[in-house]
Amino acid sequence: MTDLNVSVSRLSPHQECALHPSFKWKPVYNLECVFCQSTLCVRGMKAILLADTRVELYSTDLPPSGATVLVEEDYETRHCECRIKDIACALCGNIVGYHVMLPCHPCLKSCNNGHFWMFHSACVQPHERLDHNSNSILLWGSLPTSTQDDQMHSSDNLQWTECCR
Repeated sequence: MTDLNVSVSRLSPHQECALHPSFKWKPVYNLECVFCQSTLCVRGMKAILLADTRVELYSTDLPPSGATVLVEEDYETRHCECRIKDIACALCGNIVGYHVMLPCHPCLKSCNNGHFWMFHSACVQPHERLDHNSNSILLWGSLPTSTQDDQMHSSDNLQWTECCR
């Protein structure tokens, strides 16, 4: 581990079961669309594609409502039998990633982070998210659930304001 100032709080029993130990030390990222700089996600994780580990991307457990839209029909990936559907930035309309609609059995069995919303690295600008209590880099082991995450709701309001200008 590097000399980064990081914050990890005690996990609740529910979070410990839901989050594989190897993921709790990963930083949380805010992800912006590279095409229009709108906020796509405040709960991003740097990840690799399970079916092809040479492919780096970002994932999230649940993108903020209104930041992205599902587009076109779902289709099978070329690396496995997962069914996916492209997602586009709700502000500019560019394809920025995909949503795993139906994961295949091998992907579910492999060590995964449980995220089904993926963002292509070339389509997002990541920014490490800071813990508002300590100003250190926020880690997934300290991240509140999506319903308790204040950033999820403030991001929705900011995008609505930007959209209405």
